[in-house]
Amino acid sequence: MEHEKPSAPPLPVGHAPATHTTDERLVELALSGDVASLDTLLRRHQAWLYNVALRMLQQPQDAEEATQESLLKIVTHLSTFRGHSAFSTWAYRIAFNLLLDRKRSRPEIAVQGFDCYADYLAQASDEDLGAEHGSAPERHLLVEEAKLSCMMGMLLCLDRQQRLVFVLGEVFEVNDTVGSQVLDISKDNFRQLLSRARKDLSAFMQDRCGLVNPRNPCRCARKTRAFVRDGVVDPGQLVFARSHYIRIKDISVQGRKAFERLVGDTNTALYRDHPFVDAPDLVSGLRQTLASDGFQSLLHIN
Repeated sequence: MEHEKPSAPPLPVGHAPATHTTDERLVELALSGDVASLDTLLRRHQAWLYNVALRMLQQPQDAEEATQESLLKIVTHLSTFRGHSAFSTWAYRIAFNLLLDRKRSRPEIAVQGFDCYADYLAQASDEDLGAEHGSAPERHLLVEEAKLSCMMGMLLCLDRQQRLVFVLGEVFEVNDTVGSQVLDISKDNFRQLLSRARKDLSAFMQDRCGLVNPRNPCRCARKTRAFVRDGVVDPGQLVFARSHYIRIKDISVQGRKAFERLVGDTNTALYRDHPFVDAPDLVSGLRQTLASDGFQSLLHIN
């Protein structure tokens, strides 16, 4: 995906819908030809879709491509939305099905399960970061990036469906009613998948991770140099660590409300300390198409 794109033409003047306008009303306005309403609708959901995709695929470029593909499919199928469920139930189901069917990312190919990841951590040398990695604050951010990246690596040990259920159910605290609806599975199945994912991750972290069990020798600060050398952490492009960021647990109530529109234990609660990553402006990449003369045909409006 190219990150530098020609500037898109300004959107036509529309209703400039307020943030409290419902998704369903925005859909009605968009299908009547109001591009501004469609823009608002997509922007409302792109950050959530991106954050789920990032935790599934683990690479920003892959997450951007997956999110943009989801937004485009949502747009091109908008006229098929019948209102039998909340718009976001319908839209997120489209996005998550695309994620589950998407070609495996490079990190997914590299991590072949818990044994594979355990072997890598055991072989990664224990070293302190030196002055060549910058000032003390810069080294602190590198260690934080290594910690977050390592925990993301643990997620890759789960199969895709388990991983998606865990991200929704544990990280974003989505209940079984909402989770089952967006994944189109039974509530019992959602709970069973979530329980198994929790147990598998908990067992691994209790046995390996110094964050969870101080008796374990693995320490983030001592693995960071190896992570940098192996390309797990890129000092020039930190994905997760920030000097200041919004933690998932800080917006958990908002998160639940956002996902409810679609209708813990110590180990896994660590994942809620992860940042809610700012999504790139993917909607702007669609503006030229949305504002074109072919807008109505794109939405399949007769």
